[in-house]
Amino acid sequence: MQNSNIVEINLENFQQIILEDSKQKLVLVSFWAAQVPESIELKDKLAAATQGFDEHLIYATIDCQAQEKIAQQFGIQGLPTSIFIKDGQPIDGISGPQTDETIQQFLDKHLPKPQDKLLAQAKQALSDDDANSAYSFAIQAYQLDNKRADIQLILADACLDIGKIDEAKSLLDAIKMIDQDSYYQSLMAKLELAEEAADSPEIKELEQALANDATNVELIHKLAAQYSQVNRQEDALALLFRQVQKDGSDADSKKLLLDVMKALPDGDPLAAKYRRKLYTLMY
Repeated sequence: MQNSNIVEINLENFQQIILEDSKQKLVLVSFWAAQVPESIELKDKLAAATQGFDEHLIYATIDCQAQEKIAQQFGIQGLPTSIFIKDGQPIDGISGPQTDETIQQFLDKHLPKPQDKLLAQAKQALSDDDANSAYSFAIQAYQLDNKRADIQLILADACLDIGKIDEAKSLLDAIKMIDQDSYYQSLMAKLELAEEAADSPEIKELEQALANDATNVELIHKLAAQYSQVNRQEDALALLFRQVQKDGSDADSKKLLLDVMKALPDGDPLAAKYRRKLYTLMY
């Protein structure tokens, strides 16, 4: 696929890209010449490796034969050479033949990591009140880096929105004091409210009624629905699965179980867990 963010530097656009645009984005400049095959190879590899980073990076190339004056301004001593420009100034560079590994190491120091993109998507989903998507993005970011406080906090927020209270509490308990900012404090308050809502008088009353009449399917459905409403999905699934396990012909309980599973966000391990459980019952 063609990298749509490549520009060729010339005397006409030099000032705009190198001096002006580099104030808004990183500019990666690759110097090349037709008579140096290694420089063409590096140029092409960088083009492929920077594809998809248009929001963060401008990838620019300079043909040192056609633009000799510009190459001289950069003081290029040999090819291949590539440099990062920020605010009009070089901040890093590589020269000489490169392996795929050294190219990636060079880029990794400056380009957003996959977890950064996932985190941004999770934040956007939260602002759009799409808690399921927020959780899906945040859990993927967390799996890539489970030590970053900003990822932990966003995941905890998403967990609270979809009722994973224990998971949110565990995440918040792991936040170090230095990272316990105002966002953390707001999530702690949100956690307290969620814990109170998850154990409402209506739920306690239904739990007591079911304890006194454990085979009452109507009570099971009512309690499962209440659990689901306060985002206690795991409790709802466990309750309904026990009923389906006891009575395989109970189509209503199975349908309700599947409905709760469908409401879980993509990538939620709880859904996979109960799909496996159902599979073992069927086969």
